Amino acid sequence: MQENENNKNWNTDYEWKVVTLLAIGFGLVGLDRWVISTLWPSMSEELGLAPELIGSLAGYTGIAWGIFAIICGRISDKIGHRKVILPAIILFSLMGGFSGMVGSLTSLVIIRTFMGMMEGAYTPTSFTAVAVASKPHRRGLNQGIQQCGFALTGFALAPILASQLLAAGISWHAIFWIAAIPGFIVAALLYKVLKEPKDTDGAALLGTTSEQEAKWLDALKSSNIIVCMIALFCAMACVFVMGAMVPVYLVNIIGLSTTDMGIVASAVGFGGFLGQFGWPGLSDKLGRKPVAIAGFIGATLAVWWFMQISSGVGALFVPLFVIAFFCLGNVALITGPISTESARPGLIAASIGIVVGAGEIFGGGVAPIIAGNFAGAYGLENVMYVPLAGVALGIVVSLFLKETAPIKIGAPSVHAIDESGPIA
Repeated sequence: MQENENNKNWNTDYEWKVVTLLAIGFGLVGLDRWVISTLWPSMSEELGLAPELIGSLAGYTGIAWGIFAIICGRISDKIGHRKVILPAIILFSLMGGFSGMVGSLTSLVIIRTFMGMMEGAYTPTSFTAVAVASKPHRRGLNQGIQQCGFALTGFALAPILASQLLAAGISWHAIFWIAAIPGFIVAALLYKVLKEPKDTDGAALLGTTSEQEAKWLDALKSSNIIVCMIALFCAMACVFVMGAMVPVYLVNIIGLSTTDMGIVASAVGFGGFLGQFGWPGLSDKLGRKPVAIAGFIGATLAVWWFMQISSGVGALFVPLFVIAFFCLGNVALITGPISTESARPGLIAASIGIVVGAGEIFGGGVAPIIAGNFAGAYGLENVMYVPLAGVALGIVVSLFLKETAPIKIGAPSVHAIDESGPIA
């Protein structure tokens, strides 16, 4: 009864301000991370680097992201959100700008790795901040809204922005700073708006003081968290390999111009934006598990479709849009409501951090490195078999998820999942 009363008096003004700002912040994470893919043909030519090295570079960034997501998720459970989110957004924006000042592969690897560390710190903490700010019945929708900023800005707008600025004669050095500046503005706004969890209506979500002292490894006692780790690896092995490799694939194999490549590559962002926006929200109504399974099936079919096309901007755009819709929709679903609702009390950010970290290390880190090596060994034209294998495996893995949606299990909030066995 108390929970229902609190819901009636929920601070929706704070809820939407936090969701909006953290969504923009996560969008800037995507922009800083993926603008390099479109700039890479120009960068690699000037710096004298092999085109396929973008896969390894994206991999190093992803591994650093994953490690710090795991570490900082737990830290934010203990010290609060502001002390992690604010420094992280300032520092990853700085590193994004510094990427335009490099003169060698070594300096680029160092800067992008540190950027990945700060983005890893921001990710699980911001996801948890949105969960805490959200009314329970809007949790999936809000976490989807927050995460869709990554796809829209990083995968959709970044290729268009970068390719058009290059075509206008602006150097890739300057473009990195153009992409970095908005991060400092968002950090200033979050400084004024963001509250610590204990000062919000959703404070109970994080558990009591004794629950917050739970051991970090206790997060792995939830079998759903382990399944989420593997499922996220599968989804990210698809979308992050494609995010890194599609631009060079379109230019070197399909033969598109830089401008046309930017248009086609933006399909990942527009499709992912709609998927991350709507897919978790759909799971609020239909359940988490069936939506996750459907997402992996749809992504697998769409990757195969994309592989059959050898020309045409529109013909390439459509299947890439569909791939991103299902794949990034599943990323938002797995790292958002499923991980949140599967976590043990006091370990929300830690659990999300473990899931995001595992997905980043293997899906966002190891998989692009494997893809780069695969392209070097078997030809760039065959690189799409790597993302195809990822989402096909995801179909099998998602069958082992336990249902967590409140509408399906009759629970008003989180921590009600039955660990004794799968919930239909």
